[in-house]
Amino acid sequence: MAGAQAALGLRRGGWEGRISLLGDEPHRPYDRPPLSKNVLLGKADATTFEIDWEHLGVELLTGRRALALAPGVLHTDGGELPYEGLVIATGAEPRPLPGAPGARLLRTVDDALALRERLRPGVRLVLAGAGWIGAETATVARQLGCEVTVVEAGPAPLTGALPEPLGAVMAGWYAAAGVGLRCGAGVLAAEPGAVVLTDGTRLPADEVLVGIGARPATGWLSGSGVELDAAGAILVDERLRTGAPGVWAAGDCVSYPSARSGVRLAVQHWDHALQSGTAAAASMLGADAPYDPVPYFWSEQFGRMVQYAGRHAEADELIHRGSPEEPSWTVLWLRQGALVAALSVDRPRDLNQARRLIDRGAVLDRALAADPAVQLKAAAA
Repeated sequence: MAGAQAALGLRRGGWEGRISLLGDEPHRPYDRPPLSKNVLLGKADATTFEIDWEHLGVELLTGRRALALAPGVLHTDGGELPYEGLVIATGAEPRPLPGAPGARLLRTVDDALALRERLRPGVRLVLAGAGWIGAETATVARQLGCEVTVVEAGPAPLTGALPEPLGAVMAGWYAAAGVGLRCGAGVLAAEPGAVVLTDGTRLPADEVLVGIGARPATGWLSGSGVELDAAGAILVDERLRTGAPGVWAAGDCVSYPSARSGVRLAVQHWDHALQSGTAAAASMLGADAPYDPVPYFWSEQFGRMVQYAGRHAEADELIHRGSPEEPSWTVLWLRQGALVAALSVDRPRDLNQARRLIDRGAVLDRALAADPAVQLKAAAA
């Protein structure tokens, strides 16, 4: 997504020179969110972007892996590519589970198609990780008649992404969907027909899928002069420029400074890839606008649309709009009275309005904000 948006942005921004879009997969650029939904369900076999690359004069170099970077030259497994300007958008790669080297991952369309072939009624599927991918895949697998157990090392689903009490609310969704959920124990090892948990429990398993996060795909940049943080993300400035001349970066592989949050952010979600790819192209063409959007992502799980915007880490106040016991509800986080983050379950209007309010740093009337019958924008002072 980030690389495709950068190429589109350059053409639409008036760049008339050569553009090459390089990717190590054999496929044309495609969308990833449907992989854990429609592709697994068999409703689609591909999610290729409907973009006429030939008409745009963008050269697609599929099945080409970047190996190293030197000033003005990208080294690939298909030879050297000289460049005047370069956008690195190599994304992230799923973290494997050390004790289960043969377990499946879900990142590419080929991963999704291979897993789909195995999801049949009665198949015992164990998912390591109760994050977004774990919940979405569990949802689909149950629809396909699989016996599903999700194993989470943390105390509740979405540990690290959301406060534990909210994750605990979502634990009930697993049970209602007929999905087993075991928290407080991780997968220690996989063996034929079973997985062994860190507490000694042995769970029967015909298939094992690992969804314990992803890491920036930046190992190939060693010695390039492009600076990485401790997690491997590319350090860029507010214009998405790296420290190497003529090199920008976008998408899941970057860490950018957010004036809004007061910290560097590394975001691995679709909306960030979309926006940062476009912003990198604009920066290459001379635009001077800093990149600092309101982070946003969504997940479809257990018949619910879950959406999140902003960043709650620095919040000092929590407001509930409706009860988590109800079919739809929203949680708001404030910092010194200003809205900084929101989580909504089946309340898309709340989330859409929250994104705009977070963007302008709106201070909320707490009583109005807590009333789900009042439009959120009406609570802004």
